[in-house]
Amino acid sequence: MMKTRVTFLCLALIFSGIQVFAQLSKAEKKEWKKKAKEYSKNPSELKSLIEAKQATENDNSSLKSQISTLNGQVSDKNAKIADLEDQLSKMRGDLTSTKAELAQLKENPPAPAINPMDFSKGVVFKVQIGAFKNKDLAKYFDNNPNFGGEATDKGEQRFTIGVFRDYWEADKFKKYMREMGVKDAWIVPFKDGQRVEIKDVLEGVVSDKAEKANSK
Repeated sequence: MMKTRVTFLCLALIFSGIQVFAQLSKAEKKEWKKKAKEYSKNPSELKSLIEAKQATENDNSSLKSQISTLNGQVSDKNAKIADLEDQLSKMRGDLTSTKAELAQLKENPPAPAINPMDFSKGVVFKVQIGAFKNKDLAKYFDNNPNFGGEATDKGEQRFTIGVFRDYWEADKFKKYMREMGVKDAWIVPFKDGQRVEIKDVLEGVVSDKAEKANSK
């Protein structure tokens, strides 16, 4: 009975592979028919062959699954690499831009910030209240930026009151002084601690006036 079943199994395998057999030569067909008869006489060998084939197919399926998983991992890594390359490209662009800005700053360094309380720097305006001889009030100048004086070639001492960054604030203070009886009160500009002519700072005065007019 077992021998009959094996024979049928061999025939089934032969018929299932009829398309393959159709492509074989007569000698190959004869050889495979001979092997089928041998397997019918030795069913255990056929069983081992079929089991080996099944195991191979299972291994092949497992390997395909692993390959698919690895391909997915490779795809993810490639995407991460592309993202990192984009970030690196952006960082290089930012670095190039920063280097260009630094080079520009070296060629044209910004003007140092002026301390609003350091009246020895930049342009300031003071109100001169008069020039007197034989009057030395220098002892009152120390630690008092709102009161100052300077000697002239004629031996006079010029005295000033107030220190203003804004010309128009100085002008307002000058008018108050005149209303109080100081008829000779007038504005004198200083640049970096040195007395200058009003024409030397006139451009800044006009700009300040225009800015105030636009802000209203």
